[in-house]
Amino acid sequence: MSMLVCRNGTFIPHEDASLPINDGGFLFGDTLFETLKAKGGNILLPQQHLDRLEHSAKLLNFPFRRDRIETSLQQLANALTAPASRIRLTLSRGSHSGLNLPAAEDGWFLLTAVPYAELGEEERNAGATCVLAPNRRVNPLSHLPQMKRGNYADCLYAADFARRQGAREALFIDDDGRLLEGATSNLFALHDGRLITPPLDTLVLAGIMRRQVIDAATELGLLVVERELLLTELPAAEEAFLCNSLIDLLPVNSIDGQTINRGNSWRSILKTLRMRIET
Repeated sequence: MSMLVCRNGTFIPHEDASLPINDGGFLFGDTLFETLKAKGGNILLPQQHLDRLEHSAKLLNFPFRRDRIETSLQQLANALTAPASRIRLTLSRGSHSGLNLPAAEDGWFLLTAVPYAELGEEERNAGATCVLAPNRRVNPLSHLPQMKRGNYADCLYAADFARRQGAREALFIDDDGRLLEGATSNLFALHDGRLITPPLDTLVLAGIMRRQVIDAATELGLLVVERELLLTELPAAEEAFLCNSLIDLLPVNSIDGQTINRGNSWRSILKTLRMRIET
């Protein structure tokens, strides 16, 4: 399967996809997006992703045509042939004139889908080598919750830093040593039998898989606590893991060279999680 592209409900060859040079996404990074995974022709958790996107669109007064997007997602799903696919849904307001926001009817949405290579068992068992991001997590809209916005420079820079260090993920901390999240993931740690994850706020994204992990862990009888998680707590944790919509769940092997304990609760959570979202 090559790349599938759908703009405003119309499927087009990927080589014909183009963007005006005065589009707000190009000029200002003024877009919203979601990354979804499909297994075969089954797009996972589409309503949860659309709910989050719709909430963000309302907060930022973005055009959002949910009915058209849902129809296009279903058409896209019918065309998928790869065992797994990565789908990106992007919203833009359209072309700008100076700093004036375009009219609502100028907005557009774009769907793209490409084959996705799932993590192998060997890679998942080896776990993620992590580093601390050299930069800080930011939120230009600090009066609003963290969103999936096209202005993604902080995460992009942190993820590139991790790759250059030979690591899988970069973890953001604040000035007080509190862990927030990864450049592309949410973070959990099992400590004294409690599954801890940093609370949602202006710097921690309400991850779709984060919610699924919380529900799966609760179903298994684990106590999930949303509270501040200090970097200094990680060496004493029984285990830690990352999650997002593509990797599902991946245990942490080390952070900045410090080995993290490797428990097995993540295996049960992953099994339960997959049963919840793939059936």
